[in-house]
Amino acid sequence: MRLIVLAVVLIAMSVLAARAKLVPGRAQSIVELLIEFVNGTIIKNTLGLRAGKQFAPFLITLFFFLLAMNLAGVVPGLNLAGTSVIGLPLLAALWTFVVYVSAGVKKRGIAGYLKHETAPPGLPKAIYLLLVPIEFLQVVLIRWASLTIRLLANMVAGHIMLVVFIGLTQGLLLSGSWLVAISPFAGALAIGIYGFEIFVAALQAFIFTILAAVYIQMATSDEH
Repeated sequence: MRLIVLAVVLIAMSVLAARAKLVPGRAQSIVELLIEFVNGTIIKNTLGLRAGKQFAPFLITLFFFLLAMNLAGVVPGLNLAGTSVIGLPLLAALWTFVVYVSAGVKKRGIAGYLKHETAPPGLPKAIYLLLVPIEFLQVVLIRWASLTIRLLANMVAGHIMLVVFIGLTQGLLLSGSWLVAISPFAGALAIGIYGFEIFVAALQAFIFTILAAVYIQMATSDEH
């Protein structure tokens, strides 16, 4: 299923790029709006346009990749988000980890980057005994682990809710009792959750991408 989604996205983007026009059609307009949304809302507000140019390809690719995989959960015939199994959220989180650590090390060196991330200046020396280990864990473990768990948990929860309410609707319809009368309400809830799952799919792609941008900004900024 992931390979199907990936192939569809790559082919669609390649065709749109090859046929791009000065006056865009509907599909090109949608893609351009999404790119402008990521560029303006996430990259510009977090990294700034100048610094953000370096990381724009990564962040835009990450957003489209996660959005497509998330939306697979509401596509008939697929019915399962590519991010609802841990492998893909973990891969995206580790990819983000490599990008922000590499950016920090490139700017400051290994020692300078670790000092920047774990030992902000101006604090009493005794505080560093507690702060440095915590911040070190943040850098090497907690950030990418939290990215993985947040995305995975949200997409699994949405999938389970869809299955439960669609199954409930079917069960009520086939119950052969007065419960058939309330099946339309269960069906309406299923449709509502279906729409809500589309919103969650877009929201989680946005949250993951903006957190990736924030981690890059923290690794490369002059101030902690």
